Amino acid sequence: KHGINAEYGGADGEPGVDGAKGDTGPRGETGEPGEDGAKGEKGERGEPGSKGLAGIQGEKGEPGVDGGKGDRGPDGDCAPDSYTPCNCDTHVLVRHSQSTDEPECPTGFESLWSGYSLVFFEGNGYGLSQDLGSAGSCLEEFQVMPFMQCSSSDVCRHGVRTDKSFWLAIESDPDYTIKPMTSIDEIQNHISRCNVCMGTQYILARHSFTKDSPECPEDFEPLWEGYSYVMVTSSGTSGGGQDLASSGSCLENFYLPTFIECLGRGTCAYYINNLDYWLAQNPDTSQPGMWGMGSVYSGLDDILEQGVARCAVCARENV
Repeated sequence: KHGINAEYGGADGEPGVDGAKGDTGPRGETGEPGEDGAKGEKGERGEPGSKGLAGIQGEKGEPGVDGGKGDRGPDGDCAPDSYTPCNCDTHVLVRHSQSTDEPECPTGFESLWSGYSLVFFEGNGYGLSQDLGSAGSCLEEFQVMPFMQCSSSDVCRHGVRTDKSFWLAIESDPDYTIKPMTSIDEIQNHISRCNVCMGTQYILARHSFTKDSPECPEDFEPLWEGYSYVMVTSSGTSGGGQDLASSGSCLENFYLPTFIECLGRGTCAYYINNLDYWLAQNPDTSQPGMWGMGSVYSGLDDILEQGVARCAVCARENV
């Protein structure tokens, strides 16, 4: 400050140098909030959030009001319901070759197994026949005596002297004077082979009672033609027959003898007292059952021409 000093009367000196910066003072109190700023621009769209939890199922609503009655529909045609048959059923067919070769199944059938052609059993004088059209007539293994005899005393015997088995034979010219066969290999060369076949076609056999094979019924097709086989008998009252509606009653070949007999002691042979029965021809329809009575057919040619009836195995055509 320039001026005159009143006490001494001298003039004021020059201003001194600025002092050092002092310490920072204490923080002041927070001021009042300022006014809101202007609205900013819209930001970018965010990523989709995760799926929320399922809500609780709502309560069942009240039944709605019945609708109005509809218009009358057009009159329908009077006709039976349409029906398309379903080839869902399966049928078993057994074919016998009457040779040592395994026969083939007919077209449309598949093989289930092959084996040896069994005709019937005999035990203690009682016989049990096998329909040659059923699967039971085709055993997968050959045994001279496939069964055993059991009593109530918990004892079973295999190969009892009185037990017998009978098998469909192949074409042969047997010598009834020779000893029975004992070799299993030799015996098997006389046993017919068979095949159990499965398909969707219904099977039946038809017999003509003439030397001509019959035609199959409408909607059926022939699988094979043959000779009408009825039954066999052994010594005594033992024997067995075929269901004439079964394919087993129509053998494709006519051989005599038709079957071979095996005994419990382990031997097999052709025996003169074993008999075959076949349906006979009866062409004179004016006197059913009378034609041919008392006739004897000697020789294979006469038997085939005048004696044995013919047959056909038929399968229903699939729709």
